[in-house]
Amino acid sequence: MSRRRYVARGVPGGYRIWDNTGRRWWGDLYELCPDELLTELNGAARSERITALLKRYRAQKR
Repeated sequence: MSRRRYVARGVPGGYRIWDNTGRRWWGDLYELCPDELLTELNGAARSERITALLKRYRAQKR
């Protein structure tokens, strides 16, 4: 089984996405675990789908 590039890590206040290849945080702080976003980032990585998911997860923070 290959190692995933993007993983969610628990941090105080929610979750952040860690980029294993770039060794840095990716995106914003999310209160809920962004499972669908991680699946898309590690899978097909379609930009229009990623953009839609980012907008949805940002709206949940408000």
